[in-house]
Amino acid sequence: MSAEPQALQTRHDTRAEAPGTPVGTPVGALAGPLIMALPNGRILGEFMPLLQRIGVVPEPAFSDPASRQLRFRTSDPALDLIRVRSFDVATFVAFGAAQLGVAGNDVLMEFDYSEIYAPLDLDIGHCHMAVAAPEEWAGHEDPHSWSHLRVATKYPEVTRRHFAERGVQAECIKLNGAMELAPLLGVCRHIVDLVQTGATLRANGLIEIEHIADVTSRLIVNRAALKTRPEEVGGWIERFRALIEWPDRLRAAGAAGD
Repeated sequence: MSAEPQALQTRHDTRAEAPGTPVGTPVGALAGPLIMALPNGRILGEFMPLLQRIGVVPEPAFSDPASRQLRFRTSDPALDLIRVRSFDVATFVAFGAAQLGVAGNDVLMEFDYSEIYAPLDLDIGHCHMAVAAPEEWAGHEDPHSWSHLRVATKYPEVTRRHFAERGVQAECIKLNGAMELAPLLGVCRHIVDLVQTGATLRANGLIEIEHIADVTSRLIVNRAALKTRPEEVGGWIERFRALIEWPDRLRAAGAAGD
């Protein structure tokens, strides 16, 4: 496949606002390609092979680190991509600026947007959310004795709910990264964060003491878009569903042939 797919070379821009469009109408609500919001970082690297396997290739600027472009065409004229922070994916989809997106269920649990429907687990981005503390403290405290905790996390809502279920009041200190520094510098004793291998915890003298939830990335859609553009949005859901379920179908077919 060439660096510039023919569909990108010949495609016309259909995103101009129609006359009389109310000011403030989300771009995604206008006629034109659907927009898929993708998170920067590790999940993006795991998702792109899936996108390519269903025949969608972004324009070259998407993978150009020098590009300042924020919205990207693809080889499919019916789909554009935007690349944003992981937490912002849910916001863009919830408010209808993007009709589709990829988000971890950690993000979905934190924001709990009623406007988002998550029809498909993409089986990527595997990790889990956990409570961690300095190793020297972990052996000297009884979690059943907790009544109040100060916790550093970028998931304050999930953290509060987790501890409230057992009658513990969690005072959350919102951080956006480097959570492991909080116990080291005396900000608090406990953190709630995502854990993949545990290497970062161990490198900073922390140990996992409670499991909160397993995390994977999901295909998410805007509920209103699914109602107003059902064939388009539903079509993308089914394309990804067929891709994800294909190995299971192969195994089932093989078992039936035995």
